[in-house]
Amino acid sequence: MTIILFDDSARDSLLPLTFTRPVAALRLGILTIAEKWQHRLQADASFLTQQYLKEKFPVFISDSNIFINGSVCPGDSLMEAIDKLGEGEALSAHGLLIAVKLNASGAREFDYQQTHKYRIIDYDGSYTRVVFPENIFMFNDAELRKDFELITRGRVSAPLNSTNILIGEDIFIEEGVEADCSTFNTKSGPIYLGRNSQIWEGCNIRGSFAICNDSQIKMGARIYGMTTIGPFSRVGGEINNSIVIGYSSKGHEGYLGNSILGEWCNIGADSNNSNLKNNYAEVKLWDYQKENFRRTGLQFCGLIMADHAKCAINTMFNTGTVIGVSANVFGSGFPRNFIPDFAWGGPHGFDTYSLTKMFETAEKVYERRNKVFNDVEKNIMSEIFQLTSKHRKF
Repeated sequence: MTIILFDDSARDSLLPLTFTRPVAALRLGILTIAEKWQHRLQADASFLTQQYLKEKFPVFISDSNIFINGSVCPGDSLMEAIDKLGEGEALSAHGLLIAVKLNASGAREFDYQQTHKYRIIDYDGSYTRVVFPENIFMFNDAELRKDFELITRGRVSAPLNSTNILIGEDIFIEEGVEADCSTFNTKSGPIYLGRNSQIWEGCNIRGSFAICNDSQIKMGARIYGMTTIGPFSRVGGEINNSIVIGYSSKGHEGYLGNSILGEWCNIGADSNNSNLKNNYAEVKLWDYQKENFRRTGLQFCGLIMADHAKCAINTMFNTGTVIGVSANVFGSGFPRNFIPDFAWGGPHGFDTYSLTKMFETAEKVYERRNKVFNDVEKNIMSEIFQLTSKHRKF
């Protein structure tokens, strides 16, 4: 059985995070949505996504295929319902297509909007679906706990260095972890330390918390619960209920709360985001579909920063700020609540960050992680640059 994770309308409402990846490549909990399905179904997954992303995220079709909505996270009851599907049968929850099993011929003609082709099986059970960017930090605690149980079940943790203080027992440590003279409090949720991760001296960490492989937490950091640090990242300062998808840095003092950082982001020293308005009012976020601000229903909502975006030292972000792909923010004062993709500037004004300059920077950033910013990545960035040009009316 081949798993194919398809994008539906959630792709557009999750922008700008999904300009650079399929929906199922978003990290939520410890794992990406795709990795959750792969663990559950014990099979590799591919993606049915935007045309310009297909070279990096290809789709693979076999004689027997299960198409799964990439915005939906797996759960026990949902897995049971999917397992019972026969060929040509589709699982639907109140009109939302969740999964369909198809042979090779049917797979090549698949369209998530044409559900009339399939025999519909109604699903009335519970499930978690990511529709808006803020859903990622809202659901992170529950998904982190599920992932922790999934990937540690039946396994034995590596020991925690005796120089640390452990409160509670709900911790799992992979091989290669280095942690010294830090405090881990698992009374409010589990703590997962990924392979080859490092917790430097003097850190205070509360669960639920996960740090993925090859990432570091710098000395004296304060990490509150419901937080995930993705792979190959480095963080410090104060972080609460936030997700770093991976390959990003917030290495210095400053507050990050109720926020999401994409890949290849960098937060300058002493930068802070607000996650609560002074009047405690509901937070609004920029919505790429509406081309306007959308009510979130949330009182706490911080920073949404897309891939390759960066900010200089002492940057101050207002409550509910959305920063587009490869935007660079600097200067004194509060910048606007929506900073378009490939914008260069701050409160004093913005110019366009050219592709040539962006490529030069990205090549250096990738080299620091022993990766190559190749033509595939350049083609994706070029397409996003064109797609987002209407927002850059500086």
